[in-house]
Amino acid sequence: MAPTTTDQIDIAAALVRLYVFLTQYLDRCIDEAARKDYPDSELQKHLDETRRQLMEILSVNPVVKRKLADECDRILHVGASCLKLGVDDSKTREAIQAERAVLKHKTIALSDLVAVYRALA
Repeated sequence: MAPTTTDQIDIAAALVRLYVFLTQYLDRCIDEAARKDYPDSELQKHLDETRRQLMEILSVNPVVKRKLADECDRILHVGASCLKLGVDDSKTREAIQAERAVLKHKTIALSDLVAVYRALA
C-alpha cells in the first residue's frame, strides 16, 4: 500500500521530533540549566517512544532503520560519555558539538519538508 500524504507528514514529523529530543539530550549533557528545566524522565520517555515509533515505521526498510538506530546509539553514547567524563573533556565536547551540528541541519531540512507537505495537503 502506497503511503498517503498524511503518512509522509507523520513520518517526517516523527523524525523531526526524534532529532529535537536527541538535541535536547545533548544540550542537557553539557548544560546544567537545561537539566534542571526538563526532567530526565520526561525527556527519556519522549525519546524512547518516538524512537520506538520510528523503528516500527522503518521496519519496511532495514537499511534506513539500521542507520537511524546507529545514529541514535552513537549520540546517546556521546552524551553518556560526557556525563561520565564531564564537560571539561575536550574530545567529548567536540563530539557533542559535531553531533549537534548534524542534528541541526537534519531538523531544519525535515521541518521545511513537513511544512511543504502540510501546505500541499
